[in-house]
Order: sequence, then C-alpha cells, then structure tokens
Amino acid sequence: MQIFSVEGMTCGHCVRSVTQAVQSQDPAASVEVDLGAKEVRVASSLPSDKVIQLITEEGYTAKLA
Repeated sequence: MQIFSVEGMTCGHCVRSVTQAVQSQDPAASVEVDLGAKEVRVASSLPSDKVIQLITEEGYTAKLA
C-alpha cells in the first residue's frame, strides 16, 4: 500500500477522477481516498512515480506521504 498526500481534492468528482486515473493503468488497483486527510492510498503494481504522474495529470498536486 502506497500513501500519497494530494492537494486540491474537494468532492466526489475528485475522488472518481483520481480513482479512474490510477485504474486506467492498473484496473486491479485498489484506491482509497480520504478527502479530509488529503490522502490517497493505492495498492497497485504501478511504481509510485507513475501514480503521482497520473494524479498530477488530473490537475492535483501529489507526493508520497
């Protein structure tokens, strides 16, 4: 499980965008978003830098927590 600190997420649409971005590259990925903590937990075979790239492409600022 990788944990990322993600800035800019505010609503359910943000959650869907981040989840779909990761799952577009790894359909089996488990993505858990905590809007209050500004955290995204990802269980995936993707490397962390790829996950950060995918989240950033959706318009959010992401880094390893």
